[in-house]
Amino acid sequence: MNRLTLALDVMGGDIGPRITIPASLLALERDPMLSLILFGDKQQISPLLENCPQSLLDRLHIQHCSHKIDNNQAISYALRHCKGTSMRLALESVQRGEAQGCVSAGNTGALMGLSKILLQPLQGIARPALISFIPTINGEKSVMLDLGANVECDAQNLYQFAQMGAIFAENHLHLVYPRIGLLNIGVEAIKGHQSIREAANLLEKSTALNYVGFIEGDALLNGRVDVIVSEGFAGNIALKTLEGAAKNLLSLFKNQSKVSRLKPILAWIMRYFFKQSYQRLKRINPDEYNGASLIGLKAVVVKSHGSANVNAFAHAIADAALQARLQLPEKILAGLARY
Repeated sequence: MNRLTLALDVMGGDIGPRITIPASLLALERDPMLSLILFGDKQQISPLLENCPQSLLDRLHIQHCSHKIDNNQAISYALRHCKGTSMRLALESVQRGEAQGCVSAGNTGALMGLSKILLQPLQGIARPALISFIPTINGEKSVMLDLGANVECDAQNLYQFAQMGAIFAENHLHLVYPRIGLLNIGVEAIKGHQSIREAANLLEKSTALNYVGFIEGDALLNGRVDVIVSEGFAGNIALKTLEGAAKNLLSLFKNQSKVSRLKPILAWIMRYFFKQSYQRLKRINPDEYNGASLIGLKAVVVKSHGSANVNAFAHAIADAALQARLQLPEKILAGLARY
């Protein structure tokens, strides 16, 4: 394992340092070769480091900044007023080579915009994309992109997402010739927007990509494909729907009184048919799926959920460290040459 330094925007997220600082310490405990630069308000950070072992403090550096980008700020406003904010300073440290990656739970649009300006897309990439893992019912993982960075996409954008997603899956999930599917409203060739149908034609012509066809929303978790490609609008809605459905199902089955209040026959059907699915759901740790990566940039940037808890944010840090050690941006650039 190589020594590595990451830059953290510790002011981002719904709670800020009260989550990001304990998560940082947890990440350092788990990874003895990791160092962190914490960008945020020192007055809020320092009390949270009291009683911290010196061995961890030696791998922490606090870069004080009192300003942050709020989650409710419009992208244009955030970009115009981002000077001196924790997010911008964290990305600038990556730009200067002081850190090999950045993690933030802050404003997604601002993080995307600043990353494109400061770190720049890889050569030939028109639009970086947000990618994340999603669990499958067989206990494996798929990857899905774009998850909200690009609301509208043309066929060439979707084709590039498929390329980057395949390279990401090859390196992160150790897959050979990963199966690629386009998220659509039907599996028939005539279905969907023109851009999706044109992207399908591009993918079908590529012998370097393992395109298996359209995939509908009801098949996202069945493991039929390894890489799910979509424009950001539908992708974000699909991901949030999956997350909400999983949370609601777990809540329902944990509370047996809710099930018993259903009509007896319906309650029996749910217990019988969902028993195995529930056992699989219980084995899924939501913290392991926290955050998404901005791929297509010259450096690693991981966006954590704003509502992430300590374990979830620590996992986002670990994922950024893994991507940096894998030199994923360089591998994506090299892999694009194959297509």
